[in-house]
Amino acid sequence: MTTVTPMIHVPDIDATAAWYARLGFKVEETASDGCETVWARLTLGENAVMLNCGGRPAEHDRRDVDLYVVVDALEDWRARMPADIEIIQDLHLAYHGMREFIVRDLNGFWITFGQWVGVPEG
Repeated sequence: MTTVTPMIHVPDIDATAAWYARLGFKVEETASDGCETVWARLTLGENAVMLNCGGRPAEHDRRDVDLYVVVDALEDWRARMPADIEIIQDLHLAYHGMREFIVRDLNGFWITFGQWVGVPEG
């Protein structure tokens, strides 16, 4: 089996892992240098993302890499979003056939939740 797991460099791994856990991610593993957490692996379903220390706060509105999470029951995912999560773009139909919404994490990374509904005609 071959997989690709994104690794995101963030300034505070514990705060970032807690933020993602509120969205449904599970913190599977962490590593410490004896003083602070320096790495974590989070899962969502059968997918994973890793957090690594050394990231800087965002200087721009959007980071260089986004996460795209394909889900079933998109409206249910949207309804479960905590009220204080920053919504960049609410439920909409994208040109490529995905119904989606976009949130921004505490480090400025965008996470799009999408569900395939088909390419609009026209």
